[in-house]
Amino acid sequence: MNNTPAPRVVIVGAGIVGCALADELTARGWTEVTVLEQGPLAAPGGSTSHAPGLVFRTSPSKTLTAYATYTVEKFRSLRVDGRSCFLPVGGLEVATTEARWSDLHRKAGLAASWGVEGELVGPARCAELFPMLDPATVLGGFHTPGDGLARAVLACHAMIARAQRRGARFLERHTVIGIEREGGAGGPGGPGSSGGAGGPGGPGSSGGAGGSGDRVTGVVTDKGTFPADHVVSAAGFWGPVIGAMAGVDVPLLPLAHQYATTAPLGRLRGGGDGLLGGSDGSDYSDRADGTDGTDGTDAGAFAEAVRPILRHQDHDLYFREHLDPAGGPGRIGIGTYAHRPLPVDPRSVPAYDDAPVMPSSLPFTEDDFAPSWAESARMLPDLAESRVEDGFNGVFSFTPDGMPLLGESRALRGFWLAEAVWVTHSAGAARAVAEWMTEGRPSVDPHECDLHRFEDAQRSPAYVRDRGERAFTEVYDVIHPLQPPERPRPLRTSPFYPRQCELGAYFLESGGWERPHWYEANAALAQGLALPERDSWSAQHWSPIAAAEALATRERVALYDMTPLRRLEVTGPGSLDFLQRMTSNNLKKRVGSVTYTLLLDETGGIRSDLTAARLGPERWQLGANTPSDLDWLVRRAPEGVHIRDITSGTCCVGVWGPLARELVQPLSPGDFSHEAFGFFKARETYVGHVPVTALRVSYVGELGWELYASADVGLRLWDTLWDAGRRLGVVAAGRSAFNSLRLEKGYRAWGADMTAEHSPYEAGVGFAVRPGKGEFLGRDALALRPSARQLVCLTLDDPGAVVMGSEPVYVDGVASGYVTSASYGYSVGCCIAYAWVPEFAASPGTGVYIEYFGEKVSATVAVEPLFDPEMARIRR
Repeated sequence: MNNTPAPRVVIVGAGIVGCALADELTARGWTEVTVLEQGPLAAPGGSTSHAPGLVFRTSPSKTLTAYATYTVEKFRSLRVDGRSCFLPVGGLEVATTEARWSDLHRKAGLAASWGVEGELVGPARCAELFPMLDPATVLGGFHTPGDGLARAVLACHAMIARAQRRGARFLERHTVIGIEREGGAGGPGGPGSSGGAGGPGGPGSSGGAGGSGDRVTGVVTDKGTFPADHVVSAAGFWGPVIGAMAGVDVPLLPLAHQYATTAPLGRLRGGGDGLLGGSDGSDYSDRADGTDGTDGTDAGAFAEAVRPILRHQDHDLYFREHLDPAGGPGRIGIGTYAHRPLPVDPRSVPAYDDAPVMPSSLPFTEDDFAPSWAESARMLPDLAESRVEDGFNGVFSFTPDGMPLLGESRALRGFWLAEAVWVTHSAGAARAVAEWMTEGRPSVDPHECDLHRFEDAQRSPAYVRDRGERAFTEVYDVIHPLQPPERPRPLRTSPFYPRQCELGAYFLESGGWERPHWYEANAALAQGLALPERDSWSAQHWSPIAAAEALATRERVALYDMTPLRRLEVTGPGSLDFLQRMTSNNLKKRVGSVTYTLLLDETGGIRSDLTAARLGPERWQLGANTPSDLDWLVRRAPEGVHIRDITSGTCCVGVWGPLARELVQPLSPGDFSHEAFGFFKARETYVGHVPVTALRVSYVGELGWELYASADVGLRLWDTLWDAGRRLGVVAAGRSAFNSLRLEKGYRAWGADMTAEHSPYEAGVGFAVRPGKGEFLGRDALALRPSARQLVCLTLDDPGAVVMGSEPVYVDGVASGYVTSASYGYSVGCCIAYAWVPEFAASPGTGVYIEYFGEKVSATVAVEPLFDPEMARIRR
């Protein structure tokens, strides 16, 4: 019998996320849970209390789609006094432009990839589903019958009751004023608000090494202190306030969003007048048994909506019904993102008792809504004779990338965030945090939501505001996966940036870095290349110059700016033993060796991949992926092992191509011959006047080196290589060519091709696992991990066809997988797509289909790598 006491958990905020988290934790046996709420539990006054409840599951993010899917499943299982907490009325997104109609085809593909039922429908069917809609105004729509309306407040009541039965307690009217920690407490705050509020605490922490030794010990309220082993901030848009009390940075911007309801509409009644029906066209009004008979939806007196939620994204609008349960005239609710961004200082939001309506409901600004009302009346002609009767500006949360903030802070151990989560994803995000806390990892890979994902340069209040406002304005925009933000740019640039500008670099942005994708200086090289014509979508942020740069790399030599790749330095006694325990491959090699290895989690999932260069007996340079890698290692480092991120103070040039040695050798006193400087080796030497760390590795499949230097001499390094390379026909090449070349060689990209949801053997990187080397994290779990899928290389049968990524893969006519990465392979003459498919379809020669904007594109599982399988070019 386990006599270990259950951890004490205090959750700040009894909105939909806090209630869902209490339910999930207590269901897993953590019953010592206290939820603190400044307002009344019935409707605490945060975003949950005013949320219109829209749940559209399909997203470009597989993670968010999984969260939304779980939210639907959970809320459909919850009932309060016979009332369902979810109404599966369906969703209908309509297109009024060709660009949107095309994007709905893409969205239908995303739905198929992630397992969401949906269908594209014509204008007449759109009007059947939502009869107030003028079919002449639309080109078609995307109907998802399983989407619908979450009754958020009702769901909170249901989850509160379940958690209380398991031992949790919910305390209303408790204002959080401080967070206690070992060695002291956060300073007292100012006036309270729902979910807690108060003045700022200590400075935030977003990086560095070593982490904080402090641990949370309790939460201070105006009615006493609550001891805690774990504290979770689920305070919604008050998250930055609670975080400040704990000394934890919460990069979140509260913004107001307009929502209005019309006056009663005579045609919209709760009594079978031809406007009332289910998303499948059925009529619920005649059912007398109080249920829908099939899906748990309320009917009769409990029905508040039966038609699909309508999204008119070309004008940033959505519509939902508000039916009269007594059968009188109903209303239409209208939400809009078309107005100017309206940021809100969470410290200025009044406490519940001081708010005119509720803290999250601000006065309606009619002038902002006027254009949306005019468009609504055009779209739904019945509104022309109506008016806006009620409206408010509701506050909710945005982050710089529009994703939630989940996970445990390194600045204060035991302090967790479950912030910037909308009702749509609430139960799924809560499950992820509960799994993280109780089991050590979520079942759905959370890297897109990890609170450590942002760089230091992305955490300033100015950056959070700029990108948060952008995320608001783009909620319903058609966003290309490569589309860069407009501001603030440029923010992070490598030392080579001036030369890149001189060469006409076309920059995209990632992690705040300006990253060249091709160079206009190479345009002449692209003339005469026979390339397939691209469709309008795949032609965005692409140029035939990328093909010329890829071919120049294969034929001569090219310089690639690899500065944005993350670099960690690990030093100190015990560093070898530490890295041996943390990674999957054998790093016990002589100084000067380079090893590709994996960071696995406790279940054997691929948490990240690393390139580990041993530069001294206890000195390492790690090529990593995200700031979360630093957090993962720092948390587990023993005393004496020091880890720091050296990316910003250094730079890197990739010198690759068959003439790479001819370029580098004359510039260096070191011996760059194959015999003296073999593949996957490292040495510290000079290139011209510049001290460099040279790694003989190549992610483009060609001879060459990554040359690292301190940032102060970076420009000199570039100029030295460029001037010497002119006689060899050197070119500067960008990320577009790089991606094509790495797919030709079958090199995986963590976060795209593989995540913690995948094992090394499924992902095709089992060669980086050495179970015989001794204990390492995830080793034992690998032997027990089942496998039913495989990452495979697909080549498109039509040499002129292209796909982009995230498209569904059909096996025997059934959507059975999805594309992870794709690019045209200029050396092999066809488009390459890596994809997850069932194991039975992973054999080379198997034929499949990829759906691209509604078209079925045939593809074949190929033997990989497609280019130079003998590795002859890279090892010469």
